[in-house]
Amino acid sequence: MIESALARFRDIADERGLGLEGVYIDRAGLPPAELRWRADLRRDVYSVSKTFTSVAIGIAQAEGLLGIDDPVLVHLPHFADTAAPGVEDMTIRHLLTMTAGNDYAWVDPDGDCVGDAARSFLAAPLVAAPGTRYRYAGTNSYVLGRIVHACSGQDLRDFLVPRLFTPLGIVNPQWHRCPLGFPIAAVGLFLRAREIGRLGRTLLDRGAWDGRQLVPTDYVELMRTTRVATGRADPDNHTYALHAWHCARDEAWRMDGIYGQFGIMLPAQDACISLTAHYEGPTTDILDAVWDELVPALT
Repeated sequence: MIESALARFRDIADERGLGLEGVYIDRAGLPPAELRWRADLRRDVYSVSKTFTSVAIGIAQAEGLLGIDDPVLVHLPHFADTAAPGVEDMTIRHLLTMTAGNDYAWVDPDGDCVGDAARSFLAAPLVAAPGTRYRYAGTNSYVLGRIVHACSGQDLRDFLVPRLFTPLGIVNPQWHRCPLGFPIAAVGLFLRAREIGRLGRTLLDRGAWDGRQLVPTDYVELMRTTRVATGRADPDNHTYALHAWHCARDEAWRMDGIYGQFGIMLPAQDACISLTAHYEGPTTDILDAVWDELVPALT
């Protein structure tokens, strides 16, 4: 059944010009299914990177290195001298939910930034009290990565290698870095669709992989259940979690990167559908195709 669904999905994706590169389906108790349009090479998964950054925060919390309600400046006190008024109330949770309260955006496509982007972010005037206004900006993720480095002594990528990447069989992953040498955290992680799927399966299994607890169960539950209203019109983008998104269908939630990078966790079907693509239209078009053909084949 899944093979015929994948064949139909290929036809739909091609007819609609969705720019897909690969799809990987992990089903509990069944062999994985995969379909490719291009060679199975790692690519920038863009904001799927954010979910990996969130997982790093959950692991660091379990190790006693931080708490998600810690003020940001507790871990980055060297920025306190230039921090804007009110930033002392900004917490790690606010960064995770994109409710930091400022309008700072680091938007250079190559990750270039004059000076220190973390200092600039924290120096930007607040336009709302932290926790009261959603505003999606990758600098939230970058600052989270800097916090991981500050509390562990390892940068974000190196912190995750023994704790997540190696156990998942993701060998020597690369992450674009800022001019200061820190992983960008919001984007720039290079993975295959199947490697996205390994984190998806781990999250579906409450943080466990191959009998080993990699991500704390309580943090995975918090990732899944946190809901922050975004004000966006599309139902698949109504609510944000901890660096993940809620889908409008089947109580699914997802990792989501621009141009069609997805890791869709489907608890009702106990399955994860991961995709890589380069599609410059609304990427909800890809989600619609997934629900048209693939999700029904999982029941």
